[in-house]
Amino acid sequence: MSVDNRRRILLVPHFYRPDNIEAAANSARMLQQAGIEVQLLSAGESSPAEEDPVLQKLEHVSPGAEAGRGCELVFVLGGDGTFLRAANFAHLQDIPVLGVNLGHVGFLAESEAESLEDVLSSVIARSYRVEDRMTLDVRVLDATGEVLGESWALNECSIENSDRTRVLDAFLEIDYRPVSSFGCDGVLVSTPTGSTAYAFSAGGPVMWPELDAILVVPNNAHALFAKPMVVSPLSTVAVESFSTTSSAVVVMDGVRRIMMPPGARVEVTRGRRPVRWVRLDERPFTDRLVEKFQLPVSGWRGPDKER
Repeated sequence: MSVDNRRRILLVPHFYRPDNIEAAANSARMLQQAGIEVQLLSAGESSPAEEDPVLQKLEHVSPGAEAGRGCELVFVLGGDGTFLRAANFAHLQDIPVLGVNLGHVGFLAESEAESLEDVLSSVIARSYRVEDRMTLDVRVLDATGEVLGESWALNECSIENSDRTRVLDAFLEIDYRPVSSFGCDGVLVSTPTGSTAYAFSAGGPVMWPELDAILVVPNNAHALFAKPMVVSPLSTVAVESFSTTSSAVVVMDGVRRIMMPPGARVEVTRGRRPVRWVRLDERPFTDRLVEKFQLPVSGWRGPDKER
């Protein structure tokens, strides 16, 4: 039996920013010069990538479950939205994902645009390590128990009210026991990785990504007890909507959606498959937090190392 020893990388840029297209072309050129095959996620004929002389010659693959098949890793150029879309292809094939921030905050990216050449050199030399990041498995059931849809999330599962003129009436349940009921705009169930995203904006705490835990954040709840909760990674978190309330939508990472009719139920558990996350340096999460949120740390003296 022949063994395919060729190295292959799936390139996923933000397709509609000229600087991203240029960075993608430069990346593809450098990888190809090192003997690595580059596949480009297809964005359709309307993409500016189709006009770039380097990118138009690459093998284009359709977005879907097979997009990352046979690839060493998924290489992402863009912001957090691009990263989350690309992480789905990596997750489906159980291969690593590496992001370079060409967007705004770029909390999920491993490196910044100015370090692109160094990042590519690390990829070419295979001088990177891979760590697992916790995910969530999500299942939506109707009032009869029939499964309406299943999905997964790296950042969060957001149960959102479809009708913004009304309140979503919901029960929150942990480990098959009721916790509280309230009217709300929705409920967020987040991983530690997602704690700095939507959950943070809704009032949740920052969680270090090394933690194994599930974060639950009621969103604008009308209740006395509606504080964020950090629960066991072995817990099952469920949200049931009242049969008399408005319909809702369950959104995974802002990308994948499942409709939730009145009286339906969402069950969230720790994901069976993590996301394989490429790391290039040993910087602690604390430094990333300070940098991305531009926290005031001037004047810090640090510990007296002579004590």
